[in-house]
Amino acid sequence: MTVALVTGAGRGIGRAVAQRLSAEGLRVALTARSEPELRDTAARCGGPTLVIPADITDPTAVEDVFGTVEAEWGPVAVLVANAGAGHSARVERTSDDDWQRMLDLNLTAPFRCVRRAVPAMRDAQQGRIVVVASVAARIGEPYLAAYTASKHGVLGLVRAAAAELAGSGVTVNAVCPGFVDTPMTEATVANIVATTGRSAAEAREMLERKQPNGRLITPEEVADAVLFCVRNGALTGQAVNVDGGAVQS
Repeated sequence: MTVALVTGAGRGIGRAVAQRLSAEGLRVALTARSEPELRDTAARCGGPTLVIPADITDPTAVEDVFGTVEAEWGPVAVLVANAGAGHSARVERTSDDDWQRMLDLNLTAPFRCVRRAVPAMRDAQQGRIVVVASVAARIGEPYLAAYTASKHGVLGLVRAAAAELAGSGVTVNAVCPGFVDTPMTEATVANIVATTGRSAAEAREMLERKQPNGRLITPEEVADAVLFCVRNGALTGQAVNVDGGAVQS
């Protein structure tokens, strides 16, 4: 069975991706900080899973996670680098710590995962790498300087790695969701409520209106796009928007 590793697999998009890959017959290794959430995800998967709690921003974590997967199942053939978080503030109110936290989680951690996955994929002459980025990787958004910079950076990583690996049988793509119905968006709603005085319903409606389809994207719709990238060996170096038509490309 093909071995997949999904980061940020405890909830939201990562959980939906893990379930979809498991339903496709892959063995799925799950990593995130919360072991209870990972075990909940594992219980929802129909096939073999491996639960590996870790803070993916720890410099030693990526090696530990990959080493555990390889010891149990062998090399990772499908990597879905999904772990991420957002931060909203005016540029002048974005601290060095806020900036660094966004880069560590949204850019450096995926880079370390890609770097660790590539040698075995090169050797096998096949592999799939999918990074869950954001439409913020495609456009600038106000009050999201650190988040947007990190997501622009990770899209650059995807494109460079795809160009480098194009003849190797390894594909590298990004999936770029808009606002998705996940705990991360719930946190965005809470921040809007706290800073503007709007109700939670009004804040959610505001986010829904940002997308031409008039609703939030579901985690399962993002998982469908990830699976498309995994299945299609001719697709590489691409940023697949899943945003209800907000960014056309």
